Amino acid sequence: MLYKILEAYKFSLPDSCKVVFANTGREMPETLDFVQRCGEEWGVPITWLEYKIIRDHEKNKNRRSFDIVNHNSASRNGEPFEALIKAKQTLPNNFQRFCTIEMKISTINKFLKSIGWTSWVNTIGIRADERHRMRENPEKNLTNWFPLAEYNIGKKDIMAFWKQHSFDLKVTPGFGNCDGCFLKSEKNLATLWRLHPDRAKWWAKFEDMVHGKKNMPRTFKKNRTYNEIGDFVSRQGDWIFDTEGVLCQADDGECTGL
Repeated sequence: MLYKILEAYKFSLPDSCKVVFANTGREMPETLDFVQRCGEEWGVPITWLEYKIIRDHEKNKNRRSFDIVNHNSASRNGEPFEALIKAKQTLPNNFQRFCTIEMKISTINKFLKSIGWTSWVNTIGIRADERHRMRENPEKNLTNWFPLAEYNIGKKDIMAFWKQHSFDLKVTPGFGNCDGCFLKSEKNLATLWRLHPDRAKWWAKFEDMVHGKKNMPRTFKKNRTYNEIGDFVSRQGDWIFDTEGVLCQADDGECTGL
């Protein structure tokens, strides 16, 4: 989507266009490398943002803000996500997906408002085969635009596009977006435990941290803790990765941000 927009502008975007990437700190390293490569290869400036909490001592409360970072300084150990969980004193889940809202949507909105924008069009890369994910923007001064869906560009078209380029996103299928996102299938989370146990343990740590606290959800997912998925993987071995439906959920999940 970005490439086609750049192509339409002859690779020179006007000041009225901003390319923004919001990092949660739980993206795979390959994702960060890919974003950096897009900027370098296509000559487009990309603003890297991270959610940040600032303590307002006069009002004795926390205030949401953001940091502008880059490929070198971007968080890689979940620092923005950890700050959000501690500020909210609760875990996000399927029913309260404040992680995407706070760390991506609101963070980008705050940045654009900080540079004087009062209304704009959010250009979102949802494909034609993902139309069920399309939503209107609830804010009256903002509009969502889905050019890939509008021009009937689907997954096969995207795959064909990247085969013609010298680089591509090198993330293992199922590891896109936040590495252990609770919207992903338990099969994908089991694969995370097998291939990247240290990354899976980050999510389990926060479930352990809130365990037993009053009025706080104990898990990111409804039916299992992350430690339970990890224990299942260690007990059952590799056969579970070749057996569809062995875990509760077998379909891929993605963070849509809407």
